Amino acid sequence: MNLAAATNENLAHTSNVLIYSSMAVYTLAFFAHIAEWVFGSRSKVGRTAAALTTEEAAAGAVKVQVARKGGATAVLERPKVVTRSAAGTRDVPDGPGAAGGTFKGDLYGRMAVSLTVLAFLVQAGGVVARAMSVQRAPWGNMYEFSITFSTVAVGAYLVLLALRKNVRWMGLLLVTTVLLDLGIATTVLYTSSDQLVPALHSYWLWIHVSTAIICGAVFYIGAVATLLYLFRDSYENKIANGGEPGSFAQSVLSRLPAASTLDKFSYRINAAVFPLWTFTIIAGAIWAGDAWGRYWGWDPKEVWSFITWVAYAAYLHARATAGWKGRKAAYLALIAFGCWLFNYYGVNIFVTGKHSYAGV
Repeated sequence: MNLAAATNENLAHTSNVLIYSSMAVYTLAFFAHIAEWVFGSRSKVGRTAAALTTEEAAAGAVKVQVARKGGATAVLERPKVVTRSAAGTRDVPDGPGAAGGTFKGDLYGRMAVSLTVLAFLVQAGGVVARAMSVQRAPWGNMYEFSITFSTVAVGAYLVLLALRKNVRWMGLLLVTTVLLDLGIATTVLYTSSDQLVPALHSYWLWIHVSTAIICGAVFYIGAVATLLYLFRDSYENKIANGGEPGSFAQSVLSRLPAASTLDKFSYRINAAVFPLWTFTIIAGAIWAGDAWGRYWGWDPKEVWSFITWVAYAAYLHARATAGWKGRKAAYLALIAFGCWLFNYYGVNIFVTGKHSYAGV
């Protein structure tokens, strides 16, 4: 059988055009997000609200008027109390968001989201066209995995927005990394549309690899929140210690959600997807048993998948331990995502193993 003849070159070309078109729309979304942050930085209300600390709010006198005979009143002062969140950060209010509470900033933000939705639909069309060109799952090599991964990551972000979650603050970073991912995919990792080697002809390709892509996309969102948590936490600590944040912190970090909010968000995201990552490893072992006659052979991809699992398990366990809250746990979460990234790029490119049949 001539494998090349089984490839629909017209659909493969259509897929390439759609992927490049999505990059153009993502670029427009990138500039719209830039405008959102620029115009939002002019919000005095946003800067004032974000600069508040729990210590300032709790130390403020709460005047309680108590009626007495003769119309006199007594003023009670609430004791100075500073509370802390579960993550060890100060309980401060969330920032006003990328738009900073301004009409023009919000307008550009909505434009950015609309363009992101359009780019997502175009990119998803490119992934589907790639699959139709060879009548198989569109993740048989690193190029296909990359374009599908970024599609799912944007889809997860849009789902959170649809659920009315306050996540528009990650829009700029998301679009930037998606453009980087697609740029690498279309240049360094590009592989012509073709059929798979016999070992990959299995329904487990749909199950195992699709769950790996979903997990990676959601882990990415959790990693973004974790990274921003570290910056925001430093910003809040500096204010609490009487320091004066720089212009970048005042313009950008002050508009992010509070450190405790970001910390809880990243924890919940990682905790929610961890069981699916466990299933991904189990599904891969079952597929290995069918394809190679053994469930586990310490192949580099298997080893690093397990290392990633251990790292995220350690992070989740650390969050349940009193001594590993806040920044310590955040560092562990970023290490875990770094393991996932190395499993994705490093193992496939630099390490030889049974999974090398996928090609770059």
